[in-house]
Amino acid sequence: MKKKITILVITLVTIFTLQAQTKSIYEISFENAVHHEAEVKATFSNLENKVLTLSMSRSSPGRYALHEFAKNVYNVKATDGKGNSLKITRPNPYQWNIADHDGTVNLSYTLFANHGDGTYSQIDESHAHLNMPATFMYAQDYQNLPIQVTFHARKDLNWKVATQLKPVKGDTFYAPNLQYFMDSPTEISNHEVRSFEVDNNGKKLTINFALHHQGTTAELDAYFENVKKIVLAEKAVYGELPNFDYGQYTFLACYMPQVGGDGMEHRNSTILTTTNSLAQGGGIGTVSHEFFHAWNVERIRPETLEPFNFNKTNMSGELWFAEGFTSYYTNLILCRAGIITPEKYINGLAGTLNYVWNSPARKYYNPIEMSYQAPFVDAARSVDPVNRENTFISYYSYGSVLGLALDLSLRKEDKNLDDFMKLVWQKYGKTEIAYTIRDIQNALANYAGVEFANRFFDNYIFHSKMPNYKDLFASVGVDFTQDKLNQASFGASVSNKNGKYIIANNPYENGAAYVGGLSQNDEIISFNQITINETNSFTSILQQLKPNQKVKIKFKRFGEVKETEVTLGSNPSYTTSLMEKVSKKVIQKREAWLR
Repeated sequence: MKKKITILVITLVTIFTLQAQTKSIYEISFENAVHHEAEVKATFSNLENKVLTLSMSRSSPGRYALHEFAKNVYNVKATDGKGNSLKITRPNPYQWNIADHDGTVNLSYTLFANHGDGTYSQIDESHAHLNMPATFMYAQDYQNLPIQVTFHARKDLNWKVATQLKPVKGDTFYAPNLQYFMDSPTEISNHEVRSFEVDNNGKKLTINFALHHQGTTAELDAYFENVKKIVLAEKAVYGELPNFDYGQYTFLACYMPQVGGDGMEHRNSTILTTTNSLAQGGGIGTVSHEFFHAWNVERIRPETLEPFNFNKTNMSGELWFAEGFTSYYTNLILCRAGIITPEKYINGLAGTLNYVWNSPARKYYNPIEMSYQAPFVDAARSVDPVNRENTFISYYSYGSVLGLALDLSLRKEDKNLDDFMKLVWQKYGKTEIAYTIRDIQNALANYAGVEFANRFFDNYIFHSKMPNYKDLFASVGVDFTQDKLNQASFGASVSNKNGKYIIANNPYENGAAYVGGLSQNDEIISFNQITINETNSFTSILQQLKPNQKVKIKFKRFGEVKETEVTLGSNPSYTTSLMEKVSKKVIQKREAWLR
């Protein structure tokens, strides 16, 4: 009995202490969820005698583009500590200034939210899917102070709260500062939770999988077994798990028909959204990718992203490593965990390799500069067309194939990328010392030698050369060939739109369509006087032609029929496959890599 009383006293003291320290206290309720609205209340107390500047974020942790979350905030009101109305002024679209307060400001506003993914919020009668930057105003001058939030979950809908925030009491939670608060997405719904414990250097850590879905309990149980395999396989890469805050890590999975497909990493949690049901496979690849981020980017963190700035874009030249190397491990982990076969993994490598190495964009940007493009491509929105087919390669993909090349290059030296990642983890992740590109190069020099590191960075990071994949793959018994060179290439994608064959993208530089003066949205009418239609489709005609063959093309642009002549190119695509006859030594190397 004494022990229970003592625990109760400690708990109450903790709550009162938190409340005394907290300068920003939030409440959010969802009475009008059917119309995608939430009501937010906030109290900012013990304020200095100056204007209180409140903002909605313009960026979100893990995303690099601008997102004007203020557009969905309205009905904003404020009173002082005595209930007197306060005047609100708007110096810009995402800021609210409140002067003449008495040290306390009580704020209220309505939030509209109907886009469930890793950046935005969504409120309906199935859930409140909250990303904090898209949900809560914050006090600009009080970012280092603790925050307390109470979620008024809809009990009539059997909602409960899943989040990495520290529990205080009931549905009230705590964050030590704004950075942590904004990095703590929350899923409030009638979700199911599965958990397991992992021994981490003698300390027990709990891994939670909270899933909002429409599937069966049996499907979730089976799916969770694969989640566990992924967690343990990724732990093996680094040798240990991070020491998660409060001893827990939580997957916040929402596999519902109204969400957008996405995944977003956070310090001790991740958001996973997909329209795929568990019966359709869910999003197991995203589980693998996002959990790897618990090390790489959340703790092994680029200096350019630390601290995260909520008022502007966050540009980083290290995304080829932070996102790209994580992407390399995504499917490799699925293979090592036995979720996909080695054959499926190897065959699947070709798609990314073709995208990267056959892109004309490498002549414009190296991987660092591709990373700089993130503010323009990472869920960014614009109305004017862009030329990304010729100028951009995703840093996810570019970094992935470079991670592959580095791993296979190291394995030729009887080393491997796993051990290099362990070294980076110990030096920059476990210590949480933010790194630069040169730090990664120096770490590679320490692991594999200065000559090896300089050669890799000079050729493939600071420049855009292509590694010798033929030789690298052969060392682990994988065939890498360009076996479609005898097939004709048009150099642009053509789509059938209501019986019209339209060039769907910007033609690739120096490809047949590009050199022939064709452009996006041109309608292809005929090849060598053969009319393209349902019987003679564009693809079937192209398959009958050969590389270097000259073709007369009739096309329509802006309603006017034109003609041009193009010289078809060769299909540059690579394929990857397991070699059937290899030595025992090569098989051992392949097994060490894949299993």
